[in-house]
Amino acid sequence: MSVQILSQLQFAITSVYHFFFVPLTVGLSVLIAIMETLYVRAGDETYKRMAKFWGNLFLINFAMGVVTGIVMEFQFGMNWAQYSRFVGDIFGAPLAIEALLAFFLESVFLGVWIFGWEKTSKGVHLASIWLVALGSTLSALWILIANSFMQHPVGYAIENGRAVMNDFGALLTNSYLWTQFPHTVLSGFTTGAFFVLGISAYHLMRRHEMDFFRRSFQIASVFGALAIFLVILVGHSQAQRMVQTQPMKMAAAEALWESQNPASFSLFTVGDEQNMKDVFAIRLPYLLSVLAYNQPTGEVQGIRNLQAEYEAKYGPGNYAPSIITMYWTFRIMIGAGFVMLLLALMALYPTLRSRPIGQLRFVKVFPFAIALPYLANSTGWMFTEMGRQPWVVYGLMKTQDAFSNNLTPGMVLTTLIVFALVYALLIYADVHLLVKYAKAGPAVRSADSSAEVGYWG
Repeated sequence: MSVQILSQLQFAITSVYHFFFVPLTVGLSVLIAIMETLYVRAGDETYKRMAKFWGNLFLINFAMGVVTGIVMEFQFGMNWAQYSRFVGDIFGAPLAIEALLAFFLESVFLGVWIFGWEKTSKGVHLASIWLVALGSTLSALWILIANSFMQHPVGYAIENGRAVMNDFGALLTNSYLWTQFPHTVLSGFTTGAFFVLGISAYHLMRRHEMDFFRRSFQIASVFGALAIFLVILVGHSQAQRMVQTQPMKMAAAEALWESQNPASFSLFTVGDEQNMKDVFAIRLPYLLSVLAYNQPTGEVQGIRNLQAEYEAKYGPGNYAPSIITMYWTFRIMIGAGFVMLLLALMALYPTLRSRPIGQLRFVKVFPFAIALPYLANSTGWMFTEMGRQPWVVYGLMKTQDAFSNNLTPGMVLTTLIVFALVYALLIYADVHLLVKYAKAGPAVRSADSSAEVGYWG
């Protein structure tokens, strides 16, 4: 395989691995902050124990996220040197701000939170975990500012064959960013909620620490139901924005070969990509126009029409991404999202009705449902990034022009194998530790003191 393909595979593997950890960090930090807020306001020691228990799992995940994230940054210089030369003046700024502002904010106050129990006032300690949550969210913001430029370039000028920033404010107000950022952060909230729901359900079924995990389940059910509802709502807005800024991505997601007005929505399609036609399709008339424009009429451009338009504008080439990949990642993401909405409402029902959660039959589903947000996050990120192809910066630079041309396939293949093996070990270690401590449950109090015996010993 070529250096380009191998570099793409390497970056795909590292980014998917990294994105296993990021959403849980974003979501779980807020849930822990909510639990500690309840402790400070009510003085109930159970909420303090909850913050410590879930905080222990948060720390395992956070450490893994840091390790995998650092490698991604170095790949821009190692594997994608031409890309770095072309947009480094723009792309580097938000990445630098993310490291110097958001990551340091998150890391410093995480240290205060870990070591500050009983050493700082309740208010200061509570503020530290909220600042950790804020740092996680700001970190996502700055990374997505950089990514949004790749999806929808704004605030730049081309000088001497390079893209240079001429309007920093345009980067911050990028229309693509303000649908992508809330969608990503709310997906993180959903991930954190289902993580807590699943582990809480596991212990409730075994009647272990019933009050502790009942409260955890209730907090996560409210948080998760709100988060997944907003994810779907914002995702709808994001899809409408996509129709305007990246019409080829939407056409690929729907296997829409010809422009339609009104446009039909595909329930199931088997397509012939080479000849750009349906082999078999079940489509609902008008529905895609409704989703794209909130009305039964409105043109959605097709792959064949866009291909001709882009060839006239950019020159010969294939401007369509992998249709089968776009079609199914889009549907897996959406399907997982609506299943999570259903489960979140099921979890919310006993919370609002004050029903005994552990005795309900459907609770046994939630430990397995922990996988759903990870499935949705991974397929959603694949859809976002692969749907941009063949562009690395949409409309400005193709992926074939972005990789480092002084590498050999053997070099990239070696690092690809090493990264895959190391990351597989990290994933195994992370899952092993999370399962171990999640099954063990919260720390217990010693009989002769107020100290807790367990992970915070």
